[in-house]
Amino acid sequence: MSLNLNRRAFLRQLGFGAAGLTIATNVTSLGWAAPTRSLKLPRSLPEVQGLSASRLLNFVQAVESNKLNLHSMMVVRHGQVVAEGWWAPYAPQLKHTLYSLSKSFTSTAVGMTVAEGKLTVDDKVVKFFPSELPATVSENLAAMRVKDLLTMSTGHDKDTTGPMLAADDKNWIKAFLAQPVEHQPGTHFVYNSGATYMLSAIVQKLTGQTVLAYLKPRLFDPLGIEGADWEVDPKGINTGGWGLRLRTEDIAKFGQLYLQKGMWNGKRLLPESWVADATKKQVQSAGGKRKAEENDWLQGYGYQFWRCRHDAYRGDGAFGQYCIVIPKEDMVVAITSETGDMQAILDEVWNHILPTTQSTTPSSDKIAQDALKRKLTTLALAPPVMQSISPMAVQVSGKTYAIEDNSLKVKLVSLSFGKDGCIFKVQDDTGDHQVTCGINRWVEGDTTFSTIPLKLVATPVPGETKTRVAASGTWSDPNTFVMTWRFIETAHYDTITCHYGDKESVDVSFQNSLSKLNGTKDQRPALHGKARPESVSQKE
Repeated sequence: MSLNLNRRAFLRQLGFGAAGLTIATNVTSLGWAAPTRSLKLPRSLPEVQGLSASRLLNFVQAVESNKLNLHSMMVVRHGQVVAEGWWAPYAPQLKHTLYSLSKSFTSTAVGMTVAEGKLTVDDKVVKFFPSELPATVSENLAAMRVKDLLTMSTGHDKDTTGPMLAADDKNWIKAFLAQPVEHQPGTHFVYNSGATYMLSAIVQKLTGQTVLAYLKPRLFDPLGIEGADWEVDPKGINTGGWGLRLRTEDIAKFGQLYLQKGMWNGKRLLPESWVADATKKQVQSAGGKRKAEENDWLQGYGYQFWRCRHDAYRGDGAFGQYCIVIPKEDMVVAITSETGDMQAILDEVWNHILPTTQSTTPSSDKIAQDALKRKLTTLALAPPVMQSISPMAVQVSGKTYAIEDNSLKVKLVSLSFGKDGCIFKVQDDTGDHQVTCGINRWVEGDTTFSTIPLKLVATPVPGETKTRVAASGTWSDPNTFVMTWRFIETAHYDTITCHYGDKESVDVSFQNSLSKLNGTKDQRPALHGKARPESVSQKE
């Protein structure tokens, strides 16, 4: 398939008439449909629930000024949502990768399996997988219990995920059981995503269903959580320790269920005893860089939940995915983000949200409420804005560039420009792919470009063939067009730079957001291309 685009075809692909191309300037014009989910949490004003709107506003301003890169936040008090906001292009109806916050949901599935009498936390792990055991079962492996998986005290010296992912036969269970168990189980805490995967595998072994399918009628449906998905291993087992995607309000509902000790709308979904065991300190945790009284990673660990300061607890995931439950204040805080400083987000919760609680009769503060509402409804991660136009745009628009051999197996690229947008197209060994960008504006769409989204662990979501992306581009100088692609159902984004030495040559380079956070180099190669003679410009 040719990558060439004439103007009429270009406008059709962007969904605009031949009269011209215009990209929306605000979130409500991006074409996102209203959420269809049922059982939304009730809404209220902060002061009605004994909170301070001005201090909630201070929280939002603090995370922005400290560049903590939040994508969403929701505060629930007495079961009522009193503050909620999404930094565009993130939005209420979009799911978001939870990373290790997924672990708390896997723990919940185990709790439900225990309640159904299918296992106990004292069951030995080896009994579930007799055909996957190593030739010699060590004393420590034989002693490992379900409880040790739950509390990250399996006895391993380090996380088992790496060896599992590297297993030649793709059998993660067998790879986990083959790892040396250096310590007596129950005595040594090591954060271990492989342990959570094994919990997922045990649930599937006992129920004949993935954790996702098992939780749907027992947890997701009662809470009105729709459209959840979860990554799987090569054998079709949910990864357990990562890979679940939910909406921000779904996270808040989950926290509210735990705050209500397993009750939801008058029905018990989870035993109160399980909630108590899962959220109390079972073992001494490790992590963080501060002394214990200032460190939310040294407050203890339960059944896939962390204890926090202020007698709170949380499920959390890499880069700042949070479900924080504060029982003493009858409060839940849900947050998604891409931050390099997870402790800093918790600090701002304690500094601003926790002190908002009031012991006196709530009073209305209309000015503060209006200010908070204005702020929360105009949150945005602004796209980079430099120059809207360049003479080069007309010269290169629609040209197809043949790319030199590269490890990404990209063969052809092209950029086609309209008045306020462009289409970046790629052809690689899997076919043709494209990303639609606004010029200095976010435009939402889907892409099949095979090198994205960036993933720390290459585990797929069953049936997913496209990645949702919000993209914007700008000219950093007359010869350089820079695109930002936010993968808005993940925590991450890419920066793609197209530099034209002249209209006959292009260099394309990539930088992912994690390399920016960590100050490292993106592992993807730069692409070098020459214009194909048969290329035609957009004007043709």
